[in-house]
Amino acid sequence: MRITQTMLSNNMLRNLNSSYLKMGKLQEQLSSGSKLTKPSDDPVASVKGMGYRTTLAKNEQYTRNMNEVNSWLDTTDSTLSEVNKALQRVKDLVTQAANDTNKPEDREAMQKEVDQLRMQIRDLANTQQGGKYLFAGTATDQPLFADSSVNAGANDPLPTLGGNDNSVDIEIYEGITFQINENARGLFEGIDKMMQQVQQGLKGTGADLSNLVGTVSAQTDKVLEMQAGVGAKQNRIDVMTDRLSSQKINVTKQISNNEDVEYEDAITQLITEESIHRAALSVGAKIIQPTLVDFL
Repeated sequence: MRITQTMLSNNMLRNLNSSYLKMGKLQEQLSSGSKLTKPSDDPVASVKGMGYRTTLAKNEQYTRNMNEVNSWLDTTDSTLSEVNKALQRVKDLVTQAANDTNKPEDREAMQKEVDQLRMQIRDLANTQQGGKYLFAGTATDQPLFADSSVNAGANDPLPTLGGNDNSVDIEIYEGITFQINENARGLFEGIDKMMQQVQQGLKGTGADLSNLVGTVSAQTDKVLEMQAGVGAKQNRIDVMTDRLSSQKINVTKQISNNEDVEYEDAITQLITEESIHRAALSVGAKIIQPTLVDFL
């Protein structure tokens, strides 16, 4: 086959163009820090990268959910602590009032304090987190007590509580849902009824005060039991949070191993390609047929 000057020139230009492309790709990798500038660079690695990023996006969503759960549980725990303090004070007052040596003015002062404690506990039952009522079940836009001061007297009818006993669930990991709320509607309903009994006892119109000490203690135990359940949930969330943190570190490392450019290798390849390119230019200058101008 006859090799013409045109064929030699075209072949040289193709080789030079290929060399330019290789150097351009290496320079782009070095500037971007990634060896995958487009999916066609490595289809398998590109597919892996998409999978890793999907996992990472889910991880970030679950982490946000976990933060929401932590806020909800922390507020629930602190609220129940306040309820417990209020009930402890009620117990102290009932124990003190059961003493026959109290003066009428002392008993009246106790009655007023119990009235305030009843409304305080109702306000605690209406605690919100992020604009949602903690203890209203899935009816998070409804308070348990429409007004803490309504039907709050010793002889007033007991109020009908809002909300429901449904669970509020949130996904904290793939396939794992978590109940963030406590079904406390019945608890607060029982406490409110007990508080009215204390009011009546202080007025001398209800149960004997000495018997009410045990009733108050029983309600306090229920609050403590619920608070212990919240603590157990917090421990589980701590474990899941650590699991998500470890997963994020591992997936981020996998993305790096899959896509990050090895700078030493890339620089070595670039230097090699530049040397080959200069050699090709030198050889090409000799291959291209001299023109008439070169002889003048």
